[in-house]
Amino acid sequence: MAQDRTLRADAARNRAKILDSARELITLHGADVPTDAIAEAAGVAAGTLYRHFPSKSALISAALEGGLERLAVITEAAWVRVEEGRTSAMEEFRALAAAYVSAAAEDHALRLAANRLTEDHGFSADQLQRAAAAGRRLVDRAQRDGDMHPDVTVDDIYLLLHSAPVDAAPSTRARWLALMLAGFDVDRREWPDVSGRSGL
Repeated sequence: MAQDRTLRADAARNRAKILDSARELITLHGADVPTDAIAEAAGVAAGTLYRHFPSKSALISAALEGGLERLAVITEAAWVRVEEGRTSAMEEFRALAAAYVSAAAEDHALRLAANRLTEDHGFSADQLQRAAAAGRRLVDRAQRDGDMHPDVTVDDIYLLLHSAPVDAAPSTRARWLALMLAGFDVDRREWPDVSGRSGL
């Protein structure tokens, strides 16, 4: 019995080391980092890694689970405040974008989650679907309220988050975000002429 407990404890430590190494290497090199490199960084054999995570998609999904859950929770909480009438959808959208950029500056795995890199590896993340659903509700409500430009889509939100300068200084991130969010505001944006008649 004592030997079984020791084996379980060793397995739990190995799993934790693998996940810690995966998060660190994903942050440094992206989701294409080789599994052998993750095993080596964790100090375990490749076979040990595959006993815990039978595929690379399973490993990366587990490594990003915390970031995905964080993204889902803050997006759903924003929508709840709008539903309860405590604030407007546009105000929550601005606050959510600021919170995301700040959090992603500290946790690059969160940025990977929000960029939907997990989908590139065939993942099906419930947290990602929850965040997207809440984000769509915010956009729809802000547009119905007449505060957000009607042409804005959820894909534009993904593009905003994807391009966030998370490695820049806080003052630079704040200035960038203010400029970007102005493009979503129905009262503060004029669409450029992209019809090809500019003469260039």
